Amino acid sequence: MSETREDLQQKRPQSFSTLVSAGKQLLHKREYRRAQSSFTAILDLKPEDKECLIGRSNCYLNTGQLQNALRDAELSLKHDKSFPEGVYQKAKVLFYMGEFEFSLVFYHRGQSIRTQMQCFTLGIKKAQEAIKNAVGDSTNVKLKVGGDLSFLENEEARLRPISVVENLMEEEKNEAPKSFRIEKATKHLMGDFVDHKKFLEDLMKDEDLMKEKTKSGEQVQDIIQDSLVSIETYIEICNQENIVAPQEKKPQHQEVKHSTTSKFKEFPLKTLREIDAALESGNAENSLKKAKGVLKFVERRSKTEFPHKKLLLGSLHSSIGNALLYQGELDKALEHHQKELDLAEQCKLPEAKSRALDNLGQTYAQSGNFAEAIELWKKRIPLVPSGLEKVWLLHEIGCFYLQLHRYEEAKEYAILSVAEAAEIPDVKWKMNASVLMAQSELRLGNFKSSVSHFETALVHARLQDDDSALNAIQKALEEAKQHIRK
Repeated sequence: MSETREDLQQKRPQSFSTLVSAGKQLLHKREYRRAQSSFTAILDLKPEDKECLIGRSNCYLNTGQLQNALRDAELSLKHDKSFPEGVYQKAKVLFYMGEFEFSLVFYHRGQSIRTQMQCFTLGIKKAQEAIKNAVGDSTNVKLKVGGDLSFLENEEARLRPISVVENLMEEEKNEAPKSFRIEKATKHLMGDFVDHKKFLEDLMKDEDLMKEKTKSGEQVQDIIQDSLVSIETYIEICNQENIVAPQEKKPQHQEVKHSTTSKFKEFPLKTLREIDAALESGNAENSLKKAKGVLKFVERRSKTEFPHKKLLLGSLHSSIGNALLYQGELDKALEHHQKELDLAEQCKLPEAKSRALDNLGQTYAQSGNFAEAIELWKKRIPLVPSGLEKVWLLHEIGCFYLQLHRYEEAKEYAILSVAEAAEIPDVKWKMNASVLMAQSELRLGNFKSSVSHFETALVHARLQDDDSALNAIQKALEEAKQHIRK
């Protein structure tokens, strides 16, 4: 009889902290899907665990699932409205949703709870700057943070942020209409770029010109399209970061340069999150377009503006390669992932190199070149710390050897996967490693050993209440037993 979740909760209390640690590690490595799975696994057993809710909220935030991120942040505050990490997470999610006024309120609330937490002070400053960019100089607006703000928990209020926050704001003097201010700011920031963009868009309508090629063999259409992407990216960066376009710079060169450099340093992480979020949501075309535009933009900047330029370029090549892989353009994906690996080796950063090797391996695997994928992933093994990631890596290498009918090598990596899985609490991967071991032994004709490993896998499947896995393993177990009876 399978164990209930309550039985597992009482039997293995140590596994919770291990799962949380695994989730945090995956989150730190930007493995958002796997981190989310890890946090979800423990939330199935402890639905109100605040630490896991915050962790999963961050996973949702980094994959563009903002409503889910907000929901988990609010759940962490369900029984304790003064939980500082929950207040901070809610403020942060609201900021990324564009609800800057609400975000500011919760940053203020967090600061009143924990004055020593610097993140609230920084959050207040960031939200105030965002409001200033959106509606004008914040000196013209005062936000009341006193009194009962419990109405902000109301769902209807959250869906009508502007009308609600208007009750908290006092206008000290008349302002220009918002649409006029935005139009004026856009003209100031964009300079001649809007005109250049229109000119290129008009050229794109010339069908005969688009068929032409340069002396070097490049399509004119591709060149113009790349230029459009670069201009659109620059315009977007200027809009987001309030950077003055080169031809609009003031005479105070030193001051403007410092300000612009500071802004350049701030935008990459946010942009990378947007690129990854687009791909996570299935919009590979938008992710690819944005990543290519940012890549061209960064390539033209100096190391002064981007001190970690090579690392940033590596991340962008990674995003482009993943988007191309999603679209099935495997050869182009390989080119970008190879550039990602080259840059990672130049930077001498093990994590970046590990990611690049993983991406290259995934691309070769999708093309059916399992031997090349194996060789790349073997190089990854020393770069991956013990834990869930290593179990998965060893398991995948073993599976590919199985596909290539190299059963001795498959068994070798199955043994390593089983040993690594024994050190972690994840029952699913204990099961997967045991199944690989059983399949390898079966192909080698070691039927008794195969039966033993299938039986071990069956135990792990029962612990998960995984009916589909249970049925598949039982069927494989019966087939293995038939070999013994012969």
